Amino acid sequence: MSKEQDKVIQYKIHEEGKIGEVQIADEVVAIIAGLAATEVEGVSKMAGNITNELVSKLGMKNLSKGVKVAVTPESVSVDLALELEFGYSIPAVSATVQERVKSAIETMTGLTVDEVNIRIAGVSLENE
Repeated sequence: MSKEQDKVIQYKIHEEGKIGEVQIADEVVAIIAGLAATEVEGVSKMAGNITNELVSKLGMKNLSKGVKVAVTPESVSVDLALELEFGYSIPAVSATVQERVKSAIETMTGLTVDEVNIRIAGVSLENE
């Protein structure tokens, strides 16, 4: 196993009377959050660190770029770094992103989202 695979954190959903268990990796929760956020009008793109920027320049798509999740058996915390399009209301877009991300994670995983924190990392002057 590589070092990268050792770092994968999974959350197990146990249900009595079922024939097995379901494991959800933190990376999956991060991808759900990233996709939900980018679907909101006014969000230009996710903002990541320098490593994510280099990976995307090499042609590899990182769907969890700009997303950090903390999953515990009781709840999920999500931190997003976004770049918004010029002309949109930061508070309005942020509130919409928070609701969409919370709804998407809870609907798709059954986990409870406690908080969705947003950091505006930039403003895009052109519609890309």
